[in-house]
Amino acid sequence: MAEDRLSHIDEQGRARMVDVSAKAVTAREATATGRIVMAPGTLALALSGQGKKGDVRAVAEIAGVMAAKRTSDLIPLCHPLMLSSVKVSVEPSVDGTGLQVVATARVNGQTGVEMEALTAATIALLTLYDMLKAVDRGMTIEAVGLVAKSGGVSGDWTRA
Repeated sequence: MAEDRLSHIDEQGRARMVDVSAKAVTAREATATGRIVMAPGTLALALSGQGKKGDVRAVAEIAGVMAAKRTSDLIPLCHPLMLSSVKVSVEPSVDGTGLQVVATARVNGQTGVEMEALTAATIALLTLYDMLKAVDRGMTIEAVGLVAKSGGVSGDWTRA
């Protein structure tokens, strides 16, 4: 359900960081996914772990975790969070056309971790592109989105 006004805009129309000081500390979790489509040979190289830059999946997973921890540095009005967990996995997509990224972030805090999960997934995908672009510049990053969140006043949400 949409709110009547954007939470990052004050009554005068100015951007602001949302004041969460009155919110209760609760367990919160968010999961985001995305995929990168590539040529079959590129996928085989990525899965082999034998590319010139090493195990691209492992590097992308680490990049996603690092990015989640830096979300508030990248997105101006995000709160800096003391994340309790970030997990990023890179696996072959179900249809065999590329790689699927799943990123889950957790915190016990006063605001959600949707942006951290989305940032982790996006940066993992960009890292895959960067590491594989020498053999396939035609890769496409697609379908990045939030798939689930839990906790907080708005409760649980899952993409249908």
